[in-house]
Amino acid sequence: MPFIQVNLVEGRTEEQRERLTKAITDAVVEILGVSKDSVWIEFHDMPKTHFATGGVLRSGSIRNAR
Repeated sequence: MPFIQVNLVEGRTEEQRERLTKAITDAVVEILGVSKDSVWIEFHDMPKTHFATGGVLRSGSIRNAR
């Protein structure tokens, strides 16, 4: 049973999650040859204050000013 964990910066819509869920599930079924029912996907929202790129928090004013 494949168990997929997806970490995303907060702010994604339910529709985006649904589309991503379908795409991931379809890929796992095709590549691993398992049934759709056996694919588990867990989403983790990361607050922008808990995630940084390029040395700047995603919530930082420097990043938002770009």
